[in-house]
Amino acid sequence: MAKEDTNQQKSRQDRFPEFPLSFFACPNPECADFNRFDAGNLSIAERMGKGKTIRRLYCKTCRTRFSEREGSLMEDTKLPEEVVVRIIKCLGHGCSIEATADICEVDQRTVERYLQKGGKRADDFHRLQLERLEQVKGKLKAIQLDELHSRVAKESKKGAKNLLGRIVERVGRGFIPPWR
Repeated sequence: MAKEDTNQQKSRQDRFPEFPLSFFACPNPECADFNRFDAGNLSIAERMGKGKTIRRLYCKTCRTRFSEREGSLMEDTKLPEEVVVRIIKCLGHGCSIEATADICEVDQRTVERYLQKGGKRADDFHRLQLERLEQVKGKLKAIQLDELHSRVAKESKKGAKNLLGRIVERVGRGFIPPWR
């Protein structure tokens, strides 16, 4: 029995490897290292949960302990990570709440909770990206692929086009080759 547990734990670690501590930051807003990633202030205090797979982290600056799942979709859940990933994938592919609940074999209220939680996190991420774009707005000098209207690349002497020229040609005729 114990050997089966270690095999299940190893297969879980293969699918969901542990992230290094540099991926985490202190969630305490009163801490000097609040939201500072790779600040060197975190250490592993203990392991908890079934199979001891969840790490409890310790911040040396403010002396608080918190779960590595704090602030994530996995916070306060007892569902396996595989099920949560499947729920998010189904919702991402446009499945309805009922269909997602049926596919993942969970209650509809569970799917609604993840949709609400994930939607808020996605909105926060989107707003953060917009703020970053606003900061570099004047510095950006990029062209979007959908703005390529005319010939951008010249043909070489042999008649072969460079990569950008082939992309422009493909955009012009569509990405699916015509029927013959």
